[in-house]
Amino acid sequence: MERKVRWGVLATGGIAASFTSDLLELADDAEVVAVASRTAESAKAFAERFGIPRAYGSWAELAADEDVDVVYVATPHAAHRAAAGLCLEAGKAVLCEKPFTLNVREAEELVALARERGAFLMEAMWMYCNPAIRRLAEVVADGAVGEIRTVHADFGLVAPDDPGHRLRDPAAGGGALLDLGVYPVAFAQLLLGEPDRVRADALLSPEGVDLNTGMLLGWDSGATALLSCSVVADTPLTASVTGTAGRIEFPRGFFFPEGFTLYREGRDPEEFRVDGRRDSLGHEAAEVMRCLRAGATESPLVPLDGTLAVMRTLDAVRERIGVRYPGE
Repeated sequence: MERKVRWGVLATGGIAASFTSDLLELADDAEVVAVASRTAESAKAFAERFGIPRAYGSWAELAADEDVDVVYVATPHAAHRAAAGLCLEAGKAVLCEKPFTLNVREAEELVALARERGAFLMEAMWMYCNPAIRRLAEVVADGAVGEIRTVHADFGLVAPDDPGHRLRDPAAGGGALLDLGVYPVAFAQLLLGEPDRVRADALLSPEGVDLNTGMLLGWDSGATALLSCSVVADTPLTASVTGTAGRIEFPRGFFFPEGFTLYREGRDPEEFRVDGRRDSLGHEAAEVMRCLRAGATESPLVPLDGTLAVMRTLDAVRERIGVRYPGE
């Protein structure tokens, strides 16, 4: 694929706007040719805002657009299975926002469909594509901290105290875990793989979604991860990795860092910093386009088996805290 990669954006909310804005900064490689929403009015307003030539009032019209190479699915996560599946069925490559789906059953269906069709599919886990996180994986793999013993990570914020908000709505896949907790879980599993044991406790809302959740993951290697997420508390948003030979610490905003610090006994702290915008969604877009040009059907940075493993952990946490979504 020598020409620019042609993107379609499915949904018109805040994350869709952020992605489109960052994608437009990659104008030498990418162009946004279409946008779709459930209403024509919303799609037209979004298209006018970003200079997108075609606006559709249905997902099906976008999926059928022959000029679209890849679709970015940015709907609320309860609709990811339907939206991504529609695009895969139409032969489109898909970048689907996190959390990938509501549960591992839906995730397995999408992965099976993509593999059956030979279509590219990737979860939009932008953290994995961040240059500093990629450097972290290299440093840990090189043995800088020895054998990992503990991982700590948290992601909490104060969301609107509104029962009608999507974070409080079970039908929308509400709660802290899927929206925010996916980051600490994905961070731990990037380094340690799928855990052998999962424990969890949570404060639930009257609607039945988790508001404040703590997780303890365990591996047969002896490693543990202490993770938390919240929509009722502004937590530090930090992360650390401790091993037998050293420790790595991330400052606030560990899921889109500009660097980290390595501490080892008898040595001065080592600062690792990377260039470029740490908060750009363009890193994941660039990885998608690299894969498409290489003819790959999945990314080595965000492999589908890794996405499924994270979804299994999220399912296990929900089972332990007693959160179920309609239809499960």
